[in-house]
Amino acid sequence: MIQRRDFYINGAWVPPAAPRDCAVIDPSTEEPCAVISLGAEADTNAAVAAAKAAFPGWASTAPAERRAVVARILDEYERRKEDLAQAISLEMGAPIDMARDSQAPCLPWHLKNFLTAFDAIEWVRPLGPHAPDDRIVLEPIGVVGLITPWNWPMNQIALKVIPALLAGCTCVLKPSEESPLDAMIFAEMCHDAGVPPGVFNLVNGDGAGVGAHLSSHPDVEMISFTGSTRAGRAISKAAAETLKRVTLELGGKGANIVFADADEKAVKRGVLHMMNNSGQSCNAPSRMLVERSIYDRVVDEAAEVAKSIRVGPASEPGRHIGPVVNRRQWEQIQGFIQKGIDEGARLVAGGLGLPEGMNKGYFVRPTVFADVTPGMTIEREEIFGPVLSIIPFRDEEEAVRIANDTPYGLTNYVQSQDGARRNRMALRLKSGMVEMNGKSRGAGAPFGGVKASGRAREGGHWGIEEFLEVKAVSGWASDLAAE
Repeated sequence: MIQRRDFYINGAWVPPAAPRDCAVIDPSTEEPCAVISLGAEADTNAAVAAAKAAFPGWASTAPAERRAVVARILDEYERRKEDLAQAISLEMGAPIDMARDSQAPCLPWHLKNFLTAFDAIEWVRPLGPHAPDDRIVLEPIGVVGLITPWNWPMNQIALKVIPALLAGCTCVLKPSEESPLDAMIFAEMCHDAGVPPGVFNLVNGDGAGVGAHLSSHPDVEMISFTGSTRAGRAISKAAAETLKRVTLELGGKGANIVFADADEKAVKRGVLHMMNNSGQSCNAPSRMLVERSIYDRVVDEAAEVAKSIRVGPASEPGRHIGPVVNRRQWEQIQGFIQKGIDEGARLVAGGLGLPEGMNKGYFVRPTVFADVTPGMTIEREEIFGPVLSIIPFRDEEEAVRIANDTPYGLTNYVQSQDGARRNRMALRLKSGMVEMNGKSRGAGAPFGGVKASGRAREGGHWGIEEFLEVKAVSGWASDLAAE
């Protein structure tokens, strides 16, 4: 049993002000694997005070020096990457090979991309030739509260902490209480990389405690949150009283539009993408829209692919999906599957209950519904599990209408060999991201959505700019200061 009760505040591990233990559950076994403490208001206040005291010094540190400190985290990653992978696999159920190959490596991937973007920032730049004595100055916003989820824990820590530090902000991180272990390892990495005391702080806690305190704290200038749309609304309301900047990366209900001329791997690719991470990704292509002329074939193929997916414990090596994160999540997914059956969708793979041969663990059968119609519960709501809905469409116009008829707007997908059609679809789909024919976004591309998916833009120079204020200066004496 792992015991990690302390918080990382002002460069040291300190005990909580009012200890309140919380068990971290291994979702493969349903047994406790660690015990942490949940923070109280006093712990949040101490972390914010440390960040506030450290801010003037860190903000005035030369950009090159900040860059050097952050770059040293890469060295610490190489030393601790197996520790990170093991922690992520244990706490949230990612199969160990996936944790090693996809989950933990999010840190160096994003960090390197941020360093590239950072090198191109002009901290003081001319407004334009029409105003030779005007300058635009970029400055860090101040103390920031960072609230991260459990499903891709290191991915979200990297997308928030790294750009905040590079921008010159100081921060308080509250990771999900479901997956706190990797965050605590990351705090150790920051310490060993030489991040100055108070610049990075970590307080474990739940949303109603530390999350709410950060969101309403008068000395926190910004909240960056990734999680559910429901929680995003609550954070926005709490932050409004102090006029904080709030950036939200929330849920999704992505449409994967498969035209008759899609490549031969498109259906398999779409099903596997949906089931990856046990369906626990906000950008999962959970609605497969299929042109009617190939609909029956696609339904059969999707069902066969889902039936071929193996489900197993997170500790086992191999290409399989693991459990979902906890019992509450498992029960909610079962409820959605039952809703799909009750509302008349055709179950073609998977279904209710544990996979065959399993009697414990939060494992879900890879499930596919066909003949789903717009308005069904499984078509409207984010399930956050390995459940795919297949919907037929007649033509491009109907595909666009169905795809956009959702409260969400994170990622949509298009499968077609017709380049002109792909371009039209990319411009008409209402989402922050569109990926086509299996091509992932390039390094440094922003991640974020519209509508109920929030409007954050994380990654690359957009991700750093979220933590910066823009100051307009006139009467700049350009002959006195190098730019």
